[in-house]
Amino acid sequence: MSTIRLPLMVDAPATRHRVELLFAAMWQVKQALQRDARAVVDAYWAGDVRRESDVKAWRTELGLSRTGLEHRAYRHVEHSRWLSDHVSKALAMHQADEVWASVARHLHPDATGRRAGRPRTGTWWEYTRIPGRARSHTTDRKWETFRLHGTLTGHLDTFRHPTLPDHITTPAQAAALPPCTSVLAQPRKIPAPPRPTGRISTGTLDTASRPRTRAATWFDHTGPLTVVFAGGPTGRGDIVLPVRLPQGAGRWPYLTHYLNDPSRWHKIDLVRRRDAATPGGWVYEAHLMVLAPGYASPTTRARRRQAAALNRTGGVDGNVSNLAVVSFPATGDPADGDIRTSRITLTNAEQHALTVRRRKAKGRQRALDRSRRSTNPRQYRPSRRQRARDQRRYAAGLPPKTTITPAGPRRTTATEQPQQAYRRDQLSNAYRTLRARHAMAAAREAEAKQHRAKKIAAALVAAHGPQLTIEDCDIRTWFRLWGRTCAATTPGRLITALAAECTATGGRLLRASTFTTALSQHCLCGRRAPKPLRQRTHHCDPAEGGCGLKGDRDLVSAALATFTTLTDPDDPTTARLDHHRARAAQILFAQGLQEALTESTAPKSARSGRTRAAAEPQGNSLPWQRTASARQNAGPCSVATPDETRPATERLKAHAGTTRPHTGRPRTRIRDKS
Repeated sequence: MSTIRLPLMVDAPATRHRVELLFAAMWQVKQALQRDARAVVDAYWAGDVRRESDVKAWRTELGLSRTGLEHRAYRHVEHSRWLSDHVSKALAMHQADEVWASVARHLHPDATGRRAGRPRTGTWWEYTRIPGRARSHTTDRKWETFRLHGTLTGHLDTFRHPTLPDHITTPAQAAALPPCTSVLAQPRKIPAPPRPTGRISTGTLDTASRPRTRAATWFDHTGPLTVVFAGGPTGRGDIVLPVRLPQGAGRWPYLTHYLNDPSRWHKIDLVRRRDAATPGGWVYEAHLMVLAPGYASPTTRARRRQAAALNRTGGVDGNVSNLAVVSFPATGDPADGDIRTSRITLTNAEQHALTVRRRKAKGRQRALDRSRRSTNPRQYRPSRRQRARDQRRYAAGLPPKTTITPAGPRRTTATEQPQQAYRRDQLSNAYRTLRARHAMAAAREAEAKQHRAKKIAAALVAAHGPQLTIEDCDIRTWFRLWGRTCAATTPGRLITALAAECTATGGRLLRASTFTTALSQHCLCGRRAPKPLRQRTHHCDPAEGGCGLKGDRDLVSAALATFTTLTDPDDPTTARLDHHRARAAQILFAQGLQEALTESTAPKSARSGRTRAAAEPQGNSLPWQRTASARQNAGPCSVATPDETRPATERLKAHAGTTRPHTGRPRTRIRDKS
């Protein structure tokens, strides 16, 4: 399955008001269900005797099941009569199913014995998605909550660009046009299409041999694409939301892949996101789930075919401030290829852009704080400077000056708790607008980081192949020590994107345990070369019996990761370092090995471009010499890598680039006899 996001036009004030009421009503339903689920879960764990005697009967009595939660949602809609004007029981049922998913993760531990925490009650700003009803692919024209009507051909016929050639009549022909060609000319405010009227022939005859007809419905709409919500049982008619599509020909292959075959449309979720420039502060989208794999352009497919045919194996070393990749020919013969290395670091332009974004975010935070203090002056104390000013005026016989914005700390009780909860503060319209802009900037930055990670992963796999191995590091330790640097370089996003690209290309990103390999503490010759975490260079000293190899610590670790073997590819603890293969590669690739482990040697497509997948050397400076800011953020650390020094018996890890919880003792220490 895959999903496409379709922007919806909610320009009419009446339509926008109805959609806002729909989200408000569904949020009330979800909040009530979360409170019920939390109370029932507490009662379930409190009944020790009943749970130990007959856990199934105890859950049935409490209604702690998917069906029980759905019936609770039905009762909420029935008892609150105003809800029936906006939502339907089908929407309430799907919302209950979503709440039950979090309850099930709490009740039933996973394969590692971990269970999620107790269900919590969300907030209004977190509620951004209304789940819809999945389409029935066995019964034609079955009712759904949100339904996409119309066709891509009808959208093209209705909004075709005046300069579009007359022979372009189908989406496939539009997809074959050059990227700079205009296909659509949609107005700024797309009007909602009218509901089909009249009678439609069914193609059958009655007893008197007369053709039978039926009333026209939205299923007979073949015009522009439109999302329709049927409304509640006592609603005020359908909510019709037109869809706006990209107007250039460059996106039409993507649209044709998802929208040209209506039989593959499966489910629609109504989603909203913050936008301070839009009336109401929200923009709305329809997330259409399609029974088809995701779209890949011809260029992407060709690049992945070439990467799959490289016949190379490589290793990856994930670090706080950079990512190092080294690959060798899979045959181990220098005649089949040379060593390729890549280092991913932040360029000067990216660091400057990051500094600008942080400065703007800090300014927005300060503006938010000033606005809150100005609106709620009684909840804050004056600052030390303001108090000193008042004392000077009092000593001079002057009246105290009115403090409009107290700059001191929040007024608290004897237990250091705020006298008034932050959620009860009065907020100005300017505060709400600025908060929306802050949320938009954060979402935009996260999306940009994700796009950068995907481009870098594609370039790395194209240069080194899809067969890679990486250390199984605990990224949470990195964030505890160097959170600011990790937030800038996003090593987790890079590793996750690299794993996804390897899988899409036909390979896999294997994970090797740091406890059984200790890659950064070994040399290619097989000698153990201990080094503190602050030392970013590798030197196998000949005076101590070493081979004399010098290079970047991360590149050497990535090269060693190439020669790890796993008995079970799904278990990182079965990884072992093959010193014989590593030593043989060092001998065979002796020519150029020193240079390869010092700077990037991968093709330009994997090292340069807008994202700069690996920083190129400038002058005589080496790659590790351009990460002084990372070393300053790291501080004076003279210990070894934390992941390599922790005893194996205390191993509580999550993969770098994932959110998988610890595999140790459950956080919720509750006995479950089920």
